[in-house]
Amino acid sequence: MRLFRRSPRFVRSLVASIPAVLLAGWAAQATPLLVIDAKTGDVLIERDATEPWYPASLTKLVTVYTALTAVREGRITLDTPLLVSRRAASMPASKMGFRPGTEVTLDNALKMLMVKSANDLAITIAEGVGGSVESFADQMNKVAAKIGMRESHFVNPNGLHADGHYSSARDMAVVGMALYRDFPEHSDLYGIGAFRLGSMIVPTHNGLMGRYPGAEGMKTGFTCPAGLNVVASATRGGRRLIAVVLGYPSAKERTIEAAKILDAGFATGSTGRKVADLPTVAGGPPNMRDQVCGPHRKEITEDDFAVRVAGAPAGPAKGADEGNPLAFFRAPEAASTASPIASDGVAATQAAMATRPVFEPIDVYVGPAPGWTGGVAGPVGVTQQSAAADADEDDAKAAAAKPGKKGKRGKIAKAAPAKPAPKAVEAKKTEPKKIAAHAPAKGKKTREN
Repeated sequence: MRLFRRSPRFVRSLVASIPAVLLAGWAAQATPLLVIDAKTGDVLIERDATEPWYPASLTKLVTVYTALTAVREGRITLDTPLLVSRRAASMPASKMGFRPGTEVTLDNALKMLMVKSANDLAITIAEGVGGSVESFADQMNKVAAKIGMRESHFVNPNGLHADGHYSSARDMAVVGMALYRDFPEHSDLYGIGAFRLGSMIVPTHNGLMGRYPGAEGMKTGFTCPAGLNVVASATRGGRRLIAVVLGYPSAKERTIEAAKILDAGFATGSTGRKVADLPTVAGGPPNMRDQVCGPHRKEITEDDFAVRVAGAPAGPAKGADEGNPLAFFRAPEAASTASPIASDGVAATQAAMATRPVFEPIDVYVGPAPGWTGGVAGPVGVTQQSAAADADEDDAKAAAAKPGKKGKRGKIAKAAPAKPAPKAVEAKKTEPKKIAAHAPAKGKKTREN
């Protein structure tokens, strides 16, 4: 990733120019979008909302719903430690990179899942709750059918590309609505701005949070076949809307489009159309790889605009998955604010998009909760000892393949001595202020998360 300073003039120019770019180019390849009223289910804005689509990491909203259902039914608790298996550790980035045999509570795993979009922890949650990925996927499909998701089928909990793994904008709005309706006590989970694990600070991928007036959170997603997706929620005047944007070519364009349709949604009254009544479209999801990640695309990341985190270190942090540009910070630059931009009737929204937020990270930890005396949940037939042995075997193979090189995964993460993070997820957001900002470190060209 090329590092550069984002001046207020540059950001204003970027934001002001995107609608024209969309109309001239990407709009010619229109992809699904939807805005609904989260309380009534009214459809406010809609385009191809039931067309099958690869959801990428939007899948993790269904993973969260399925896990919280298991907690409500008494099959597991938020304090139950989950075992990281070899299968979980083998997942591609975005990931936490924990060594097999590491334990992490379901509560902490869910927080890291929603912010980092950690593919390895999605597997850990699935194996801890369901006993296996396959069993958990069956639970996901049953939950999806129960809450009214008609165009979806899931084969994994993280959304990594698979031909039999698909959904739609309508179904993603349905699960977003169901999370707020059925688990209101966990609503803060969907809007964490950043978390701190030891010296590592990880911010949200969601560029609306802290910028768009009333934005609450939800989930982003990206794979080359899916494009860049987002489910976003926002509340104004006691009215909560949920927006879904699928298949965009960049995170910035995805974020601006979500802001535009939320603006339009808040300006729209009841339409009489219900999300449950949208007709299903037959066929399979398109593969957007060539359009999104083809040779004409220089670089794709989940970074919307620079995200600043209170207390972020001045240099690259040390920790898991250092290749993720959103997990580490460097190149300090002075914070700046932007004045409103008058364009297309969304001046306040565009001004918010140009102003970088500052998030106060919540603390998470690995290891069992202090005082925990219960068991550990993991894949059937796997123990901490066998998982650790798997890690040792993998390290030995890696060392044999590269003489003089150590295994990549490191030691089993130990529980932090500090008190555990509170069960009720709290993400404190502060107003932008003049502290050092840190641009992302260089990462890979594509990162499927």
